[in-house]
Amino acid sequence: MIESINHRLRLLGLGVEDFIGIGMGSPGVVDREKGTVIGAYNLNWKTLQPVKEKIEKATGIPFFIDNDANVAALGERWKGAGENQPDVVFMTLGTGVGGGIVAEGKLLHGVAGAGGELGHITVDFDQPILCTCGKKGCLETVASATGIVNLTRRYADEYAGDAELKKLIDNGEDVNAKIVFDLAKSGDELALIVYRNFSRYLGIACANIGSILNPSTIVIGGGVSAAGEFLLDGVRKVYEENSFPQVRTSTKLALATLGNDAGVIGAASLVLQ
Repeated sequence: MIESINHRLRLLGLGVEDFIGIGMGSPGVVDREKGTVIGAYNLNWKTLQPVKEKIEKATGIPFFIDNDANVAALGERWKGAGENQPDVVFMTLGTGVGGGIVAEGKLLHGVAGAGGELGHITVDFDQPILCTCGKKGCLETVASATGIVNLTRRYADEYAGDAELKKLIDNGEDVNAKIVFDLAKSGDELALIVYRNFSRYLGIACANIGSILNPSTIVIGGGVSAAGEFLLDGVRKVYEENSFPQVRTSTKLALATLGNDAGVIGAASLVLQ
């Protein structure tokens, strides 16, 4: 990483004086004050990494770091669907469910850095699935890409019809969120059951977030959000049915607009803060 930064600086003929800082979003557990990261396994950072210390020493440029979901929240709030409002919640639906909370223009981190762990709001009390965090019924188990597959298998076991999605499951074929949403759009009975329950869980979570924080916007992004307005329509219906009246009229749901650029833009905004 350091070699790449310095290479780009040389290539572009830029010096330390041309920068006010470098921003970065990282997976894993981030200590933003010390600039350290631990447990970022997809970066092969299994042990504590003094990222800030190393990069500042090698480049001479001030360095700022936060959790990747948090910086994506900053990006969507600043230049995306959050429309630069001071109170925005960002939720990303990928293999898990991540999130970031911007309140009065600042990221909410919490006393242990766990503020914004939206994927671990408990929403499923009927047939709770064990989450990777160790507890059951987390939003992540029913509203992520993995969660949608969990729901598909759950309701396929109870379904006695001849829906196409049922046939795929019974034949042992791989099923993913895109397949489920595409079939639901075409009217597949089992896929619609999954879609309605996904919407129920995510809509309830959004209603609870709205009641606690009352942001201007709850922004939904991540790979699952590629289902677009179809996804949002189902979630919004449940959200509006279960929201406190003043929240329902002041907190809107919106799809993320920046895609992968949200993290880059948000990391840049760390420097400006």
